[in-house]
Amino acid sequence: MIALKNHACVRAVTKNSTCTKCKDICPTEAITIDATLPTLMLSKCVGCSGCNGICPSEALIVDNFSSTEFFFDFVSSEKNIISCKSNVPCISAISAENLFSLTLMKGDIIFDMSHCSNCELAHTLKPQIQKNSDEVNYILEAMQKDSRVKLDFTIKEEEPKEENEPNRREFLNNFSLSGVGKQKQNFDRAVEIETVEAKEHSLSNVDTAAMRSKNLQDSRKILFTALKRVTAPEIFHVIEAKEISFMSEKDIDLETCTNCQMCYRICPTKALSSDYKNSRIDFDAGLCIKCTACHDVCEPNSITLKDTFKIENFFKAKVENLAKFTVRKCNECENYFTYRGGEVTCERCRVEEDEAKELWGLR
Repeated sequence: MIALKNHACVRAVTKNSTCTKCKDICPTEAITIDATLPTLMLSKCVGCSGCNGICPSEALIVDNFSSTEFFFDFVSSEKNIISCKSNVPCISAISAENLFSLTLMKGDIIFDMSHCSNCELAHTLKPQIQKNSDEVNYILEAMQKDSRVKLDFTIKEEEPKEENEPNRREFLNNFSLSGVGKQKQNFDRAVEIETVEAKEHSLSNVDTAAMRSKNLQDSRKILFTALKRVTAPEIFHVIEAKEISFMSEKDIDLETCTNCQMCYRICPTKALSSDYKNSRIDFDAGLCIKCTACHDVCEPNSITLKDTFKIENFFKAKVENLAKFTVRKCNECENYFTYRGGEVTCERCRVEEDEAKELWGLR
């Protein structure tokens, strides 16, 4: 079953977020978005983990499956086949970013697609699996790497091993004091699934504090680790931006940007940042997860995605300056503000002065 980490959801950082990826991929309509945060219909969830694989901020988690744990287990094993019958709930649970890291670390990856034709969940999950494999292969080719993701529709299923029914002695051995807490947790979770029809979410003070910490996702940390283990290509090609789903490059229109500060204040990974005077907007493509939250909050639509993406960003991370502003210290409050000429008074102080004059009957 699924659960939501409220603070990690892109929709938590701005009510203007247009992200509906988890809802769109869910094959059983167990996720709805009628408010700011998604609502989870636990009784409909089948645990496919497709939502986990497509979420840009890793806000959704699935009981008994961790994509991070799977990554390290898979890399350390001799197998190169990913299958819903052996090691994942569904192949769509592996994000394009994690899949990219896997191919860099392990070489060719084979997707066992032999079950998709008879799967009642395939109508939303299979296209995403195909999209992820195409994306990763496109990037690998641009990086001049030989590794590829291959889809196999003919793999034969292994005969299931017979499992003995657990006896009372085994049950008593498992029910140790150290396992009581986990047994209770699992019981509570089972009760929640059976009794809660729709689990709505809202932000608490704890969530707000976690949002401000702006922690980098596990998938990006894994990618950085994988990139350190491979040789950079001789030529850094430029690819189409629309072909990569987990990273981007950006532009800012200085004619329309008001330096409202919202884009870098709500950025969940610090890909967008400024200095203590708020006199600039900097961007680090290596930290961008392409959640588009910054675009959703920009009222004049000044910040845009570039049409291209440089492979160089994977190997030579650098902070790019997108905008610079003239700032002055306000004569009233002594805070720095974007100065556009005239009196050296910030907008807040000007509004307060106008309100005071109106209150005193001076206008």
